[in-house]
Amino acid sequence: MSGTVYLFDAYGTLLDVHSAVARHKGAIGPQAERLSELWRSKQLEYTWVRSLMGAYQDFECLTQQALDYAASRCGGINAQTRADLLNAYQTLSAYRDAAPCLSALRQAGGRTGILSNGTRHMLQKAIEAAGLSKLFDAVISVDELRLYKTSPLVYEQARSLFDVPAGQVIFVSSNRWDVAGASRFGFQAHWINRAGLADEYADCPPKGVHKTLDGLLNGLRSA
Repeated sequence: MSGTVYLFDAYGTLLDVHSAVARHKGAIGPQAERLSELWRSKQLEYTWVRSLMGAYQDFECLTQQALDYAASRCGGINAQTRADLLNAYQTLSAYRDAAPCLSALRQAGGRTGILSNGTRHMLQKAIEAAGLSKLFDAVISVDELRLYKTSPLVYEQARSLFDVPAGQVIFVSSNRWDVAGASRFGFQAHWINRAGLADEYADCPPKGVHKTLDGLLNGLRSA
């Protein structure tokens, strides 16, 4: 592992995107789970649509828009609950395996980074709240490019910063579409499939598939 670059997606991979709604289920009611799923799916959809249109809006703005849409489909929420949910999204809970995995990779001599659709402000606040801020050599936001994943330019931004060939970067994401984009770019892309989802993008396969970040670490150690 020594000298290798390990690049992580943030939202859904290190940070639990559903933890914001989980904290306020009582205020949302029986549609809480559906609202959380819709919020996430629309948030991602808006990034792809904005990139294709060439009409960039930052991730914080799209997160707000996606929440408003999801809430409208789930019976609505009041202004206080909306504010509470958006505040909670700024301080999402880290998965329990995130810090141990990152720490182990760094102790073995690896360099670690985040490559995320999130704004730099969102990412810094989130990783500080999650206790992860000292575990990265770089935190890279697409905001500088005004373009979202899966554009090859986003992955090139990270490769260039670490100044290594694409094939020497181990990229880790829970989003299969992100894994596909990273794989096609040339990264060694690993899929964290926590939910046991069916595979897709057969022409852009992952280097490895793992249920957790613990599984990723064990797989890397045995490779």
